[in-house]
Amino acid sequence: MAERRLPKVGVGVIIRKNGKVLFGQRLNAHGHGTWSFPGGHLEFGETFEHCAKREVAEEAGVTIQFVKIGPVTNDIHKREDKHYVTVFVICDWVGGVAKNLEPDKLRQWKWVKWGKLPQPQFLPVEQLLATGYSPFTD
Repeated sequence: MAERRLPKVGVGVIIRKNGKVLFGQRLNAHGHGTWSFPGGHLEFGETFEHCAKREVAEEAGVTIQFVKIGPVTNDIHKREDKHYVTVFVICDWVGGVAKNLEPDKLRQWKWVKWGKLPQPQFLPVEQLLATGYSPFTD
């Protein structure tokens, strides 16, 4: 009998600061070279809010205030043979300077305007943008 494979849950953290969002260029096998928001895997028993705060602290060293759960994307990464459901959370920056705390996984962080996000984008980001969503209109 074949092993049953299930999608994983990813959390993408859209951090708003002065009309911009924090965006980073990935450096790992999964989405290498693409741009994405901070985030990562939802751990067992963890809330979306806690995951967002933990991932942002681990990856960028900034402090955020959770605002709300946003859109969800269903991401089938064919080339990497991975399947994720990505839950985006909308947060506001509270303090700290974004630093690359995981240089083996990320090339750089940038604060960028929503309509001017760098390319190429990580699949969940592409799919989110295809819906016309903006974290600045709700």
